Amino acid sequence: MLNYKRYRRNPVVNYPEREWPGKEIEKAPVWCSVDLRDGNQALIDPMVVSEKIEMFLYLVKLGFKEIEIGFPAASQIEFDFLRQLVERKMIPDDVRVQVLTQCRKELIDRTFEAIEGCSQAVVHIYNSTSTLQRDVVFHASREEIIDIAVRGTEMVKERAASFPGKIILEYSPESFTGTELDFALEICTAVQETWKPTKEEPMIINLPSTVEMNTPNVYADQIEWMDRHFKDRESIILSVHPHNDRGTGVASAELALLAGAQRVEGTLFGNGERTGNVDLLTIAYNMFSQGINPELSIEHVNEIIEIYKRCCKMPVDARHPYAGQLVFTAFSGSHQDAINKGVQAMKERNSEIWQVPYLPIDPADIGREYEPIVRINSQSGKGGVAFIMGTYFGFKLPKAMQREFADVIQSKSEKQGEIPPEEVMESFREEYLNRKEPLHFRGLRVDDLAEETNSEFDTRVTVRYTDHGTAEQYMAVGNGPIDAAQRGLQEKLGISIKVLDYEEHALQSGSNSQAAAYIHLLDAESGRVTYGVGVSSNITRASVRAIFSALNRLGLGKKA
Repeated sequence: MLNYKRYRRNPVVNYPEREWPGKEIEKAPVWCSVDLRDGNQALIDPMVVSEKIEMFLYLVKLGFKEIEIGFPAASQIEFDFLRQLVERKMIPDDVRVQVLTQCRKELIDRTFEAIEGCSQAVVHIYNSTSTLQRDVVFHASREEIIDIAVRGTEMVKERAASFPGKIILEYSPESFTGTELDFALEICTAVQETWKPTKEEPMIINLPSTVEMNTPNVYADQIEWMDRHFKDRESIILSVHPHNDRGTGVASAELALLAGAQRVEGTLFGNGERTGNVDLLTIAYNMFSQGINPELSIEHVNEIIEIYKRCCKMPVDARHPYAGQLVFTAFSGSHQDAINKGVQAMKERNSEIWQVPYLPIDPADIGREYEPIVRINSQSGKGGVAFIMGTYFGFKLPKAMQREFADVIQSKSEKQGEIPPEEVMESFREEYLNRKEPLHFRGLRVDDLAEETNSEFDTRVTVRYTDHGTAEQYMAVGNGPIDAAQRGLQEKLGISIKVLDYEEHALQSGSNSQAAAYIHLLDAESGRVTYGVGVSSNITRASVRAIFSALNRLGLGKKA
């Protein structure tokens, strides 16, 4: 039995005046990528300089305006990386690099060496403030912890005064989620009063969920409480840096935005320590799915995956939101049916608004158009098979026929597993289009008798076919080509059949267009019914082929 008594609940915030539950996200935050710092330090095989440069340039291409590039005072690779960015003029004028450093003079001095030549930079200082770390790691009082933060701020301020570019200070009370709120406010205020930001020249206060310790609503309460209690609030850009220890990093970030956060730090696909940082792509795509401009160029998710996997040497899970290989794929029969009907409804209504069951966005909008939305296995149903036949091959199967053909595919999939679209089409050919024995339709002539007779039987057909390889022919009249062909077959073969339903449509447009015809045929003697399908450039010929297809499926060849 799990020894759950070893653990204690983390305290929640007594904050009944909260207002964030009634708010909505209305715009994108300031995005800050920490892929090159927080993400990189969590890799089994950290990026080398060339990989870091490739990732940096790609983050710029995606539209990130703030990018934390590393801890240049602590690593020669990260120092050299930043110097290359500066000396090779790879940092656009509208992009701020962010550098992390502890509140120690030698590290701050080295950090300013690294950013020399930058027109603007965010210098990010931090120290741990949580109750637990003060007790077991630093053995320090509140006053001593505040003193570390203030001295660090003073050192950055002194160096910034002689720096030719613009310096923005960012301060993080690390392990904020495990810090008493009154103390978190006290230390942030001490830093704020030391730096003296203004509305025109604000500083960043970053409140990290360094370790997720509670449900996302508690984090939102903490953020809103801080947001309300900051002095000179307009002089602060309130930032969050959620991790994903409880698997709710995205929810924590989104609720934090409701609670007053203006900026989010995170990584592509949530890479980072332990279970990772918050996944910025998921938050951005979530906004996109609600009609909000994410202000990032993320319409080519496959390209993002490719760069990420190459630089980070990390996989993207098949069920990862939006980016996973299977997230826009339906195996369930009921899901496939709903997707098929939703897509058809949008086409029929010519709707510009995306509304398809089980698909929150159009996969094509983020570059997933070449990947199957519907895949066929033993759990699939008629809707999925109909979707494959319509989307891939242009066959709009009649509703009653969908179940008939789905049974064929399901029987096959139960034996071999998943069936790709090409095999679905091959089964369709075998079952319907290539059913040419024992009765093989060969040719047709249609004569209009309307001027020669007052009878309702105003159409004569002459049909050529082979029966078990023997050439045969018959002539018959009826109230149209299909009726005449049916009547002639009954007389010629000595059978009793009835056309229950008939549908047709064009398979493609243009002068070389083909037509598909579907005949639902009843064998009156046995009561059995089936569909037949015919394809031809001539719709009448396609219809007669469909009758022969159905006859062969019913086994109604020449009587012995």
